[in-house]
Amino acid sequence: MKRVASIQDISCLGRCSLTVAIPVLSAMGVQCCPLPTAFLSTHTGGFEGFTFLDMTDEMSKVADHWASLGLTFQAVYSGFLGSERQIGVVENFICRFRGPDTVVVVDPVMGDYGRVYQTYTAAMCSGMARLAELADVITPNLTEASLLLEQSYETIQAIDPAEIVRRLSLGGRRSVVRTGYSTGDGQTGALCFDRADGSIQAVQVQRVPRDFSGTGDLFTSVLTGAMVKGVPLIQAAR
Repeated sequence: MKRVASIQDISCLGRCSLTVAIPVLSAMGVQCCPLPTAFLSTHTGGFEGFTFLDMTDEMSKVADHWASLGLTFQAVYSGFLGSERQIGVVENFICRFRGPDTVVVVDPVMGDYGRVYQTYTAAMCSGMARLAELADVITPNLTEASLLLEQSYETIQAIDPAEIVRRLSLGGRRSVVRTGYSTGDGQTGALCFDRADGSIQAVQVQRVPRDFSGTGDLFTSVLTGAMVKGVPLIQAAR
């Protein structure tokens, strides 16, 4: 069975990275090996007074144990990170477990709607950009794209969407799936840059006029599972 290391947070309400990734990847016939980064009582984007348990000290111990077992991974998939220190831990994990055919997917979870999440500092945002340089595929929303490109949210909104994903590809070195992209007419979805051939394509569906926490986690989990099974990027995004 193909195996994915999923490095993300666990929340009771709102963000639900691992509680989404585990069943989704399992349903796709992929073994999900969870490496929790933090436990939160709620999403950090819309609640005050949430609890936050940092798992940083355990992460390297888990990686050491997995290495001692000789585990290999067809993909490494990272999402919400709980501290600046964790970014270095994940960078080390990728370098340690990456094989010639390993797909590295980084969801650079930092914010939304032009705002950075409460737990993220400027140093963490810079570190996330550095981590994303190791990725084969990144899945930022527009806010995260602005942070990765070091442009204001207002500036990035005025740039041609195709140019944004082209810039995010670092000269074609990585694929980009920019989430929350709409072509209008009640549609929403993603704009994809595929490093395999340099093509840029939009994937669209009819938008449900509500916001649902965890939608990005669900999308990136399906995307990762499909790519691990050999599905090309655009088809995986669809």
